[in-house]
Amino acid sequence: MSRTRIVRQKIWSRLAEVARADSRFHFDFSEFIPDFEGSDAATDRLFALEAVASARLVFATPDNSLIEARRRLIAAGVTLIVPTYNIHRGFRLIEGGSVPAAAIAFAAHLDGLEAFGRPIGLEEIAERGRFDVFLTGASAISAEGIRFGRGHVYFAIEWGLFSEIGVVDDATPVVALVHDVQLVEERLYPSPEDVLVDTIVTPTRSVDIPNRPPRPRGIRFDTLDPDRIEAIPPLKELQRFRGLVR
Repeated sequence: MSRTRIVRQKIWSRLAEVARADSRFHFDFSEFIPDFEGSDAATDRLFALEAVASARLVFATPDNSLIEARRRLIAAGVTLIVPTYNIHRGFRLIEGGSVPAAAIAFAAHLDGLEAFGRPIGLEEIAERGRFDVFLTGASAISAEGIRFGRGHVYFAIEWGLFSEIGVVDDATPVVALVHDVQLVEERLYPSPEDVLVDTIVTPTRSVDIPNRPPRPRGIRFDTLDPDRIEAIPPLKELQRFRGLVR
């Protein structure tokens, strides 16, 4: 078992004590990143960050831990772009100010994103310009900003896609919202593929990451399984942009 997997499994055992079950995946943390006790307090800390408080265009992962954050962003009239589950149907756009007040709480959930969002491709995302904030949950995260997801590398794919079209780069604020039990105390070292975060917020603290290394850029199709490329429409769209397929 790899060290990454060992760390993830260790955190999951602690996370089960504070996590909120998912209606589809229960407590199977290999399938989703859960909401947790104290996520409201963590979201308070998130919105105390100037980059978040002033943002008008935000990428937010579909993690359950970000439901309250997405709700507050929608209520503030921020435009959101959110991946569908496993990016299998690309990305959804919720235009700022488009959700009726009575439906905002529902719109922050995945089913609500389907109801109030619309599909958006890479070309239109590029036309909208740079993201003000890149917001994510995590299965676990180190004090150096090394994020562990569910083990399926979707976050790295999302970052790679957006860096290719120029809407994120090394200056884009990347913020992770997690429970304190998800913070890894032991020192870890990033791989060249890791997208390190700038700030971690938990229910009890905010942690800034100093001197993080540059983030990776782009998609290396030679490292991706053909079945995964076929299953993720934005990867196919990027291939067409590059002239790799017709």
